[in-house]
Amino acid sequence: MTRTPDKWTIVSATDAAHARIAAARLTTACGVPLVDRACFLTTVTSTLRQCLEHGGTWELRLRTHPGTDGHSRVEATVRPAHAAPSGQRIWQLSVPALECATATAAAPAHLDTAAVAEGILAADEDTAELLDRLDAQHELVRSHRDELHRTNQGVLALHAELDAADHSQRDLLAAEQTARAQADNARRLLTFLADASDAVTTSLHHEEIMRRLPGLLVPRHARHTDVWLFDDERGVHHAHRPAAAVGAARTGRPQHAAAHPGNLPGVDDLPSSASDRDHPVLCVPLIGRGLLGVLTLTAPGTRFDPDEAIVLIELARRTGIALDNARRYERHRDTAEALQRAQLTDLPATPDVLLAARYLPATRGLNIGGDWYDAFLQPDGSLITAVGDVSGHGLRAALVMGQLRTALRAYAIESDTPAGILTRLHRLVRTQEHDLYATAVIASFRPGDPNVLWASAGHPPALVRDPAGEVRALDDKPGAMLGVPLPYEHRDHTAVLPPGSALALYTDGLVERRTHGIDPGIHRLGQALAALSRTELESDPDAAAEALLKPLLHDSGREDDICLLLCART
Repeated sequence: MTRTPDKWTIVSATDAAHARIAAARLTTACGVPLVDRACFLTTVTSTLRQCLEHGGTWELRLRTHPGTDGHSRVEATVRPAHAAPSGQRIWQLSVPALECATATAAAPAHLDTAAVAEGILAADEDTAELLDRLDAQHELVRSHRDELHRTNQGVLALHAELDAADHSQRDLLAAEQTARAQADNARRLLTFLADASDAVTTSLHHEEIMRRLPGLLVPRHARHTDVWLFDDERGVHHAHRPAAAVGAARTGRPQHAAAHPGNLPGVDDLPSSASDRDHPVLCVPLIGRGLLGVLTLTAPGTRFDPDEAIVLIELARRTGIALDNARRYERHRDTAEALQRAQLTDLPATPDVLLAARYLPATRGLNIGGDWYDAFLQPDGSLITAVGDVSGHGLRAALVMGQLRTALRAYAIESDTPAGILTRLHRLVRTQEHDLYATAVIASFRPGDPNVLWASAGHPPALVRDPAGEVRALDDKPGAMLGVPLPYEHRDHTAVLPPGSALALYTDGLVERRTHGIDPGIHRLGQALAALSRTELESDPDAAAEALLKPLLHDSGREDDICLLLCART
């Protein structure tokens, strides 16, 4: 081996050992850290071994030089001694050094036993120190591994808790959604029950209630419906009713018929009927003050929902009460209306005055009130016409109205003026009926007299249409109402009513509306009266009376009775 201060020629293993010893001494002298030194020397030794395996002559250069970071570096370069043939490598590596100012890369001139021993011992010392450091690192790694294991166990436990919390949250969310859906369904059913109950209980006509039911139930709550009223002979007669309907009629309990039990609360289960095997049937008795009939519902789907069935049964219960009330009301109304109409007399026929009368009962309430009209001839040939209104409604008002009508005819025999009749009626009502009042207007027509004699007791003003079509109100100050708690003498008034004229007597139900008052109604009646022709009044007074009513009854509902007495002078 030819030696220079920083270059060694490597031909044999001996040369490689000298070079390795020189590199060890240099890195030791330069203060290269142990790990870096061991790695550096191991790499140099491995590189030199590869060079010997390739054969030929190689050069190892060891030198120190300052680094860019302010510290010196030890650099080793292994390359072929001659020009490197194609494919041969040049190895170059470096390590940081602490102090290389006095360090040299010298190696012993020959490899004697002492040098080898020194090199081996130095290498063993480095190995021992490395092993100590490795043991310390192993201990540190074991400590870190234990800590990592505990951390992993904690993370796994945390993941398990988070997973359990996630499952719990999902369960709570599902429960909340279910509860919200149930609450929404309950709210929907209660709203339906309230609206449907209002629809069936606000009507006092049983046929209208039966007409409303299908619209309320079909198609959301039932595929179709059928109402079987036991005493309704005008209804549609079915040759064969479901066995469940017959069972509900016999037992008075709701019956459910389907291929499978419905398990509906408070409902008996029956097999499906032969007439409808595809859809379940729910038959609910309609009960008022007794068993009235059966409501049959066909399920809109494959089954009835239990909550919905409860609502349907409750609606049937309220429908039964509404039907019972409507039936009782209709019976009372028909009786009262027949009684009241029986007290309204036929109009007399006179040569110079044509009469037409209309009486319309109220459409709201009991349909009976105290409105009345009357017309009759006196022994001297004069015609007495009257329209009156007793306060309040009901049978008592109708009875008082009948008494007034009878008393009016009796007093007319003794008194020949409207004012005298009203004065006597006032005394009668004041002494007998302490909490009822009445208004009335009486007009007297004498044969051949173009004037009409009239008197009013707190009644709306009569309207007069002259032959030219002009309309005026007989708005002289009216007398006191009949029955006010003080003595009162009514006065007569005279109005000109030549041939071709007409006089309209009426009650306040014709002209008064709660939202508009009475004056606009009187104005509309006057316009309708002015629109009539003389030909209409003389040829067909009944048609003329209908023409007067039409513009004032555009609304179908009436809260008060209506009386109209039209007197056309020919």
